[in-house]
Amino acid sequence: MHELPVPVEVDPETGTWSVDGQPMILMPRHFWAFVQMEAEKRFGVEAFQAMLFEATYKAARLWCEREARTHGLAGPDILVHYLKRMTQRGLGRLTIEDVDYDAGTARVRLDHSVYVAEYGTQAGRGVCYMFTGALVGGMEAVAQSIGRTLTLKAEEVQCAACGAAHCRFVVSPR
Repeated sequence: MHELPVPVEVDPETGTWSVDGQPMILMPRHFWAFVQMEAEKRFGVEAFQAMLFEATYKAARLWCEREARTHGLAGPDILVHYLKRMTQRGLGRLTIEDVDYDAGTARVRLDHSVYVAEYGTQAGRGVCYMFTGALVGGMEAVAQSIGRTLTLKAEEVQCAACGAAHCRFVVSPR
């Protein structure tokens, strides 16, 4: 058995898990995929994508700001750390393929997505859109840490749920 890739602290009184002082929860991956599937049915894919973008964007900005303070990170190190931690938490293996922080552009590859693992490789549409808000939030946090303001967007341009070898996201100015 392998040790966890990050140190987890558990408060003996409350049972709260935390990593680097940030509260965490441990849930089966199918739980999050099923929440997404049910929300798509109830609200529609487009409406849920918009809601999830806003939620993951806000969460990414907050997480990146806290982690930057905790670890003394600035600039590109923030995004690298963020993608490493998402990978370590089991969301999939995220790799920066290309990035230009000044231009606000990036291409990010996702292998072994938890969403593809649950939807399957024949879903016929992109299902990993949860990462778009997170990538925008992470990139904008990098810009903010070096005194710049960027307004970005992200798109899932390739998804393994459509039979591709891996998922790919493109971040660009809005």
